[in-house]
Amino acid sequence: MTAARPRTVLLTGAAGGLGTLMRGLLPGYGYRLRLFDLRPVEGEPAAVTADLTDAAALREAVKGVDAIVHLAGISLEAPFEKILHSNIEGAYRLYEAAREEGVRRVVFASSNHAVGFTPRPADGGPLIPVDTPHRPDTYYGLSKSFGEDLAQLYWDLHGIETVSVRIGSCFPEPTSVRMLSLWLSPADGARLFHAALTAPDVGHTVAYGSSANTRLWWDLSTARALGYEPQDDSEPYADELIAKQGEPDPADPEHARLGGHFCTRPPIWPH
Repeated sequence: MTAARPRTVLLTGAAGGLGTLMRGLLPGYGYRLRLFDLRPVEGEPAAVTADLTDAAALREAVKGVDAIVHLAGISLEAPFEKILHSNIEGAYRLYEAAREEGVRRVVFASSNHAVGFTPRPADGGPLIPVDTPHRPDTYYGLSKSFGEDLAQLYWDLHGIETVSVRIGSCFPEPTSVRMLSLWLSPADGARLFHAALTAPDVGHTVAYGSSANTRLWWDLSTARALGYEPQDDSEPYADELIAKQGEPDPADPEHARLGGHFCTRPPIWPH
């Protein structure tokens, strides 16, 4: 079965860093974006400004869209009560609105922190598989594990398809040596979200989200199976970053796990 190309896509978290990047890139693939965020979206007076737990506002935002790219929520560590409200209840409300309005495709911004306590691979060792068990490194990572399981439930129970993208770090360029392994260029991010929106018969698919980095730690096979063809590599930034920061010691607890410093001293929201 071939998936029909979505035309109107609800983009939640449209005022955030990743949302801002995708606002500029996804229309190039032919999408009309409807924007949603807790904060006003600069230069976008038609954007919906509401909390994800505002069921009425969310349902109105979802009405009539063909698909949802769900980027909203707290993106660093925070007290559990805040994570519960924004990331866990917010994700549930989003899926309920999708169910009520008959939206059949969601792209969910999961995170490498859903499996953050997974040991990083040794140099030259096997890549981390996509079916590695959940090992969240924070309440934030726990909320992403929940989001993936919620997506599975809504596929099994209601037939809503989801691609859960375990995003590494999506910035214009990598800013740390660790990020050389997990970097997702904005252009590749848009390529991956486009593939996730248009691939047929995804059910609930989990995919790692990064560029084709020379120092890659995880397996991109499920992302590639969606039709994702990454074009970028972090390696051109490697010499400068290593000269400034040095090579990480794999015996250091901060570098021994996929989640990096989230496992030892997570950055706290708001950053």
